Amino acid sequence: MRHRQGLLLIGLLLLGSLSGRIGRPQSAPTVSVLDDPLVRTEGRTGLELLYDLDFAGAQAHFARIIQRYPDHPIGPFLTGLNLWWQILLDLSDRSRDEAFYNLMDAVLKRCERMLRRDPDNLDALFFKSAALGFRGRLRANRGDWFQAALDGKRALDAVMALARRRPQNPDFRFGKALYDYYAAVIPERYPFVKPVMIFFPSGDREAGLRQLEDTARHGYYIQAEAVYFLAMIYYLFEEDYARTMEHVRWLRAHFPNNGYFHTLEGRVYVRWGHWQQGRQTFEAVLSRFQEGHRGYNAAMAEQALYFIALSYMLERRYQAALDYLLKLEALTARRKEDTYFKVMGRLRQGMAYDALGQRDIAILRYREVLQMKDFGRAHERARQYLKTPYRG
Repeated sequence: MRHRQGLLLIGLLLLGSLSGRIGRPQSAPTVSVLDDPLVRTEGRTGLELLYDLDFAGAQAHFARIIQRYPDHPIGPFLTGLNLWWQILLDLSDRSRDEAFYNLMDAVLKRCERMLRRDPDNLDALFFKSAALGFRGRLRANRGDWFQAALDGKRALDAVMALARRRPQNPDFRFGKALYDYYAAVIPERYPFVKPVMIFFPSGDREAGLRQLEDTARHGYYIQAEAVYFLAMIYYLFEEDYARTMEHVRWLRAHFPNNGYFHTLEGRVYVRWGHWQQGRQTFEAVLSRFQEGHRGYNAAMAEQALYFIALSYMLERRYQAALDYLLKLEALTARRKEDTYFKVMGRLRQGMAYDALGQRDIAILRYREVLQMKDFGRAHERARQYLKTPYRG
């Protein structure tokens, strides 16, 4: 659910504002730090290590860029991107939020200084749009929708300007591609947006997908991000799981230590109805976590335990499911706060106990669910099963 909300937010942000800059005449191209051979080499290598969740290795390459450009927005942006991935691996952990926001603020301040000197500065436009985009994504995940929308409003002018200034650059076209896709798809999926769309240029779903595919094939800095967005678009909006899996397999092949992409593979199999492959995938995720592999954490293990248990419940193998649900309870006990898998795991325990004929324990579990935060209609289902036992 969080993934759908996140991509919906990005679409809504891109619909948030179009101002006078859209129709501004195109200026002659300017030099960008992104064209510097050192930045291209160190940046690409660092990004590949980052997406493979080697945070220290990535930062070592980023440090060489920062040393050459100590006052440029690229420095705090790359450091913030490193931190972003650490946040993304467990969004329930807010301990890095403040540091991330501070880094994005530093990027924006440096960009604004550059834009005051040159309103068409490519680097300032690129890093401003990127910093606002990532900050907006985190704010949305934290439920701060108003501030996230303001970030989207500020970002869109820069996104469009980049596409005009370097129309042949697949990295600079990435934001425009997202706009084209979401401007076409969001109003169809969420009709309440339609009245607002009369003020904005029409979207083009096919053109957006083509541009995203082009960035996924030919992008230099944003290639992996484009592949990830395509995977999520085909997963959540197009519901084309074969195409989703093509992109997920690319991510898995290029970044084998990225447990986030590994768990995504499992979720795609589950939604696709390929439960056997899904269980095998999540068993591999769980094994890597237990062995201490880099890139795998307890939050991923929680997902793995839950979906393995769910696969056994679908086969009516309730004792096997319960074994994994009890492991899930033990793992989530480290958390003070309630999370989706903590709550749903407790609900599924009640259902498994009911199916095994242990009604007294099932009732206790349902009552525990009602004392927890409500996720996925857990309260409604707990009340239902308190009245009528789950029979499988």
